[in-house]
Amino acid sequence: MLDWFRVIYELIFLKALAFMSSSVPFSESFSTISQQPEIFQWAKSHYRDRIFAKDERIPSRPGLLYLVESGAVRITGKAQVNIESDGEHSASAESEDVFLGFVGAGQPFEIVSQYPFKLSAYAHIEGTSLVWLYWQDLERWPLLRPLIVETFRYQYQRKLFWLSILGQKRSIDRLMGFLALLIEEYGQPCPDGYYLPYGLTHAQIASAIGTTRVTVTRLMGKLKQKKLLFLKDDHLIGLPSLFISGN
Repeated sequence: MLDWFRVIYELIFLKALAFMSSSVPFSESFSTISQQPEIFQWAKSHYRDRIFAKDERIPSRPGLLYLVESGAVRITGKAQVNIESDGEHSASAESEDVFLGFVGAGQPFEIVSQYPFKLSAYAHIEGTSLVWLYWQDLERWPLLRPLIVETFRYQYQRKLFWLSILGQKRSIDRLMGFLALLIEEYGQPCPDGYYLPYGLTHAQIASAIGTTRVTVTRLMGKLKQKKLLFLKDDHLIGLPSLFISGN
């Protein structure tokens, strides 16, 4: 059995454990948050909303809680590293942006940076709509706070899965695990399986799994030839239902 079958199996097993230990199902949290129009209405009445163009950077401030009303947000990160030049003096340089994941409609997110790491958020889809609140504002909706905390807990678990994927030695294992994780969370059904409704470039995928764009292009070509991956509308990545848990 190929290594990436083992990776998918481990992801499904870990997800099952995560859901068994969760008091509020993740999809239920999303629907509950998105079905609270008074929250979005209150934020808009206090001028705490904005619509962003595709790839527009989202200004962020510590202590703010952001809620995605529609569209999707792309989270990236970079690190500032010190490079020794002559043994005595060092110069600083910033790494390239690394794709860290999506935040979909109905999901909350925070942007927290700590030297030398810096996180950024961008609208991934044209017309992405956000509102923002302070944490103390949640006292107006006492039932909402535990749902948001539960959502952050789930997101933390997903990052642990992501780290387990990055620990795989082969690039193809990391690629398949990465795509399965994203499509299992955000995938939409279609006749061929499930596809990710958000476009991703090969460069963005490469940054996420620690390889090169050329390698991602080559591996995806091989996977398409073997019918282990497909493209919907020529640019949306999909996987057969075999690789997505819960089906």
